[in-house]
Amino acid sequence: MSQRVAGLTLVLTGAVWCSVDPARSAGMEASVTTLESLVAEVTAKNPELKFYEAEIGAARAGRQSAGLLADPELGAGIGRKEVTALDGSSLGDGPAWSVSVKQTFEWPGRLSLRKAIADNDVQLAELGLARFRAALAARARVLGHDLCAAQEETAATREVADRFGALLEVLLQRDSAGLTPQLEVRIIEATALTLERRASMAELAMSLALVELNQLRGLPPQTPIHVERATLVFNAAGSFDELMDLARTNNFDLQLRSAELAQQGFRVELAKSDRYPAFSVTPFYSQERAADSERVYGVGVSIPLPLMKRNAANVAASQARQQQAETMILIAQRDVERKLATSVLAYETKLAEMAKWRADSRKEFRQAAALADRHYRLGAVPVTTYVELQEQYLDAVEALLDTQREALVIAGDLELLTGLPQPLVTVKPAKD
Repeated sequence: MSQRVAGLTLVLTGAVWCSVDPARSAGMEASVTTLESLVAEVTAKNPELKFYEAEIGAARAGRQSAGLLADPELGAGIGRKEVTALDGSSLGDGPAWSVSVKQTFEWPGRLSLRKAIADNDVQLAELGLARFRAALAARARVLGHDLCAAQEETAATREVADRFGALLEVLLQRDSAGLTPQLEVRIIEATALTLERRASMAELAMSLALVELNQLRGLPPQTPIHVERATLVFNAAGSFDELMDLARTNNFDLQLRSAELAQQGFRVELAKSDRYPAFSVTPFYSQERAADSERVYGVGVSIPLPLMKRNAANVAASQARQQQAETMILIAQRDVERKLATSVLAYETKLAEMAKWRADSRKEFRQAAALADRHYRLGAVPVTTYVELQEQYLDAVEALLDTQREALVIAGDLELLTGLPQPLVTVKPAKD
């Protein structure tokens, strides 16, 4: 993969003040935040985080129990002893009692294997939480941008729609004698209807982004929010080989597969160790008083039979799962390599596309649309040119915002795939 954009940094100004009118009209006070503060809030307050945190807690509890020996068993007995002679005469009787403690010990090395398996469970749970936080941050950043982009697109569409509406009122008041003026009125009226629908769709997209964003924040769907305008800086990703090296070390899926493979190796060793039974040690003490007094104390050892368990099937099953885990790592590596190659190519394409933009492109398109409106009213511009300029202004704004969003999504994918130490997209306060 070539380094066509090595060292390239693109700076793009985000949308102006972002908000949602339906929430504001409901009388709710909107909070003001920056895009990065919004991402931090989502990654701290998302309700689903509790699931992954509870998973880590459960894994750590399992680790504690895996390192413990089996609980000892206390045994006790009480009764009465009678002693008789061979001729049947009683020699005496008296109480008899005994007490014992039984402790079961695992075969040497088995306890450490169970600890290692439990340690991997904790690692898997922590990786799951880290992967979810990273994906959550990327999604929150895209939704925050969508909110701003939809607001800007809505404002631009409303501006052009109002321009067409005002022009249509003027034209309807004139005497439209002749075929050409009547056709022009119909063109303006049809375009105004189309723009109204386009503005409604932009407002709907803004509301949908707000609903999903509030769900990620753990707030009611219609909670209003203002996101301050910002400058997005898109940095070069680097070469494919460099990113692949990072992915082999930092990719969450590969780390999960590696941890699962290591854990399955421990399970194979544990299955082999299960051929040897656990053994129990039982200290005991007993006392009897009848014709005389007797005390017995000692230590007993018990081992289940047969000494070698017939668990060859369990060992074979564990080894088969280990082979499956090895295969899954290879599949995951190929999948990461394919996704990374695709994402790098797409990101380079978007950077090259955005590099052709001028910083004041949107401003110039807006001015051209306003200029066409003035000159059309003066009769210096034909209706086709007027309508084309208005629509091209909106198409250009939409294309710029969509390209920026696509680059933001791809950058998030690259960060998830490679675990980049520095984010590809940095957010800075917008200059006035």
